[in-house]
Amino acid sequence: MRKLNTALFAAFLGSTAIISPALAETTTITFLLTNDIYKVDNEAERGGFARLNAVVKAERAKGGHVVYAHAGDLISPSLLSGFDKGAHTIALTNLAPPDIFTPGNHEYDFGPEVFFQRMKEAKFPLYAANLRKADGKPLEGFKDRSIVDLGGVKVGLVGLTAEDSPVKSSPGADLTFLPTVETTVAEARALREAGADLVVAVVHANRQVDRALYDSRAVDIILTGDDHDLALFFDGRTVMVESKEEAEFVTAVDVKVDVEEKDGKRSVTWYPNFRIIDTATVAPDPETQALVDKYNAELSKELDIPVGITSESLDSRKATVRTTEAAIGNLVADASREAVGADVAITNGGGIRGNKEYAPGTEITRRDILTELPFGNRTVKIEVTGETIWAALENGVSQVENSAGRFPQVSGLSFEADLTKPAGERVTAVMIGGAPIDKAKIYTLATNDYMFGGGDGYTMLKTGKPLLGVRDAKLLANDIMAYISARKSVAPKVEGRIKLKM
Repeated sequence: MRKLNTALFAAFLGSTAIISPALAETTTITFLLTNDIYKVDNEAERGGFARLNAVVKAERAKGGHVVYAHAGDLISPSLLSGFDKGAHTIALTNLAPPDIFTPGNHEYDFGPEVFFQRMKEAKFPLYAANLRKADGKPLEGFKDRSIVDLGGVKVGLVGLTAEDSPVKSSPGADLTFLPTVETTVAEARALREAGADLVVAVVHANRQVDRALYDSRAVDIILTGDDHDLALFFDGRTVMVESKEEAEFVTAVDVKVDVEEKDGKRSVTWYPNFRIIDTATVAPDPETQALVDKYNAELSKELDIPVGITSESLDSRKATVRTTEAAIGNLVADASREAVGADVAITNGGGIRGNKEYAPGTEITRRDILTELPFGNRTVKIEVTGETIWAALENGVSQVENSAGRFPQVSGLSFEADLTKPAGERVTAVMIGGAPIDKAKIYTLATNDYMFGGGDGYTMLKTGKPLLGVRDAKLLANDIMAYISARKSVAPKVEGRIKLKM
């Protein structure tokens, strides 16, 4: 019996000698995401560069493995960007640089030359696997993908810019945008073949594209921007998150990764924990805040710079812009229509707030424009029927006797209204392009995001099909400045666009 036990023990020792021990490691990696941050200094109680950078620095100070991702929309459309074309937002981001940045559609707002200049100023890695030159070659200074070793975990990173940028912005004809999903699938495959344990895509894409990428199962974690929502999806297999715009809420995903090697084979399992950082609870980073204060002071100086001259008198008094055709209303409507290339434009007289008169020969400053248009509205472009335009004009003249802010200032059209009739039955004629309006026809309309959202009673505009939606639109004030600056002198007049029968 004793001999048998000895033999069995010897056999056991022999068998264990040829089995490789399993080597296991556990690593936690934090993926920190921001996206769609434009304003030099967010006026709300949360958000802004100073609070964002404080969050980034605090996460890195913990000493763990942190991947800070920026999913795009950085250099526009802040007010100061209208003056320096986004140089300040790059400088502020450089104070707490991301580990991966992919451009959003707003990176191209000022054209390709400015885009390349801003990207050269960036002190952080640039990724855009679906962005190519016209000849198909990658862009200098950009990566498609990479693999980084974090605590023994090989993390594959890939960046994708907004594929719909040519529609939303101005990237020029020399840049080519490849489909996001197909490109990501190919890049993820290449990363896994190269040994990546975990594949992470940083993407600027609308929710429809996000969902298609999510459903593809090509990557493990999707860090996305563009929709401005605070969003979190996890089905046990794939993570997709988006942080709130302006860094109001910053998403952190703490991923616990277990790596086991046995018999030459590598096994990886992981599980995420989610943190939503409310930046209302975050003290601004002093270094960033000092630069923010500097830019705010510069902005104040920039506001007193002339943009052009009006050779005609302008009257923005309440009683004028809310009850009748106004030269300044024509100016605003003309500029917004030209900015987005629409058939017609309608803007609410109540959005013009200067309540002053400008004599012929007056130099119009940036401060004047922002005083007249103080709400930060954006110029959107939508498709609507002629019937919808008619209904919008009916709403616009429904409360003329009360000097309501909904009174319409227009461009590309003229109309007549009989104010002796009941509200809703006052518009008697509408002309577009020299012809009577066709109520069944589709027209493109430039308006502001407030009206598009149903403000001032313009609920009928909510049914319009957005061609240039709110999140992609430029500031109306910047459109007006650009319009005047390009002409150096403007001469808007009251010319019979609106005829009212009292």
